[in-house]
Amino acid sequence: MLAASKKFNLKEFVINNNTFIILVLLVIVSSILSDNFLTTMNLRNIALQQAGPILVAIGLLYVILAGGIDLSVGSVMAVGATLSAILITDIGLHFTTAIGLTVVVGMLFGLFTGVLVAYTGIQGFVASLATMTIARGVAFVITDGRPVKVESGTLDLLVSKDLFFPIIIITVALIILFASIQKYTGYGRKVVAIGSNETAVQLAGVRTKQYIMSTYALSASLAALAGVFIAARSSTGSATVGTGQELDAIAAVVIGGASLMGGRGFVLNTVAGALILGLIGNIMNLMAVPSYPQDIIKGVIIIAAVLLQIATSKKERTI
Repeated sequence: MLAASKKFNLKEFVINNNTFIILVLLVIVSSILSDNFLTTMNLRNIALQQAGPILVAIGLLYVILAGGIDLSVGSVMAVGATLSAILITDIGLHFTTAIGLTVVVGMLFGLFTGVLVAYTGIQGFVASLATMTIARGVAFVITDGRPVKVESGTLDLLVSKDLFFPIIIITVALIILFASIQKYTGYGRKVVAIGSNETAVQLAGVRTKQYIMSTYALSASLAALAGVFIAARSSTGSATVGTGQELDAIAAVVIGGASLMGGRGFVLNTVAGALILGLIGNIMNLMAVPSYPQDIIKGVIIIAAVLLQIATSKKERTI
């Protein structure tokens, strides 16, 4: 009986790891379609380009795990990019101090949204939509609508080859950190539990409002840092940074198998989802395909991922 219970089940394995299987298949197909795909330069570019989107997706995952939604992440990215550039160029702060202050400001935007959601009863969609508008407006106001050039030797050090590309190192460290928080800490388990059944968690004596608020603060902090990463790559802080990024982040979370109803999802799957979207754009760029068809393919993949999620849920109920 014990041996039978340990027997490998291929169908169950595919269902439980569908996101990673799709990622591997996409890598194989991409390497076949383009000889430039598996080059060191291209893989490095993918890692640098996806560092920001991955952080945004992880932050959004925590909000979704708690049963919320955050549409403000793209605009907070713009605040992160523009504010860090201004603090360095106009104020003259050291770039590390500027980054720290930028992340704090991003967190304040998240706390604002979190307070609206947790303590006033405003739905996350509406509250984050308001924050999205405010943050984008702030980004345009502080830059007067013009890109802010960042002097060399500051933010560009984050993408320095001589320093082993700190952006990539930071992103990997944060992936490990937040995956561990979700899986091994009480905070992570409570966030998931709140998304599954907030009332039951409240009856158990947990202050759910504080946890909900904290997820929005976390999401905005990572979004602001992602904006800094983009400014580092382009050496420019622009108020147009992050436009539409909230949709890509939601897509990454959904492709990673998380439920938009809350209580289901994992950091590594979300990272894989973000990489899938990044690889699609990368291979189509290598093949000189216009950007518009990429949006169509992304939409098809989102639908397929949701259908796969529904099929997985049915399978789990029958096991």
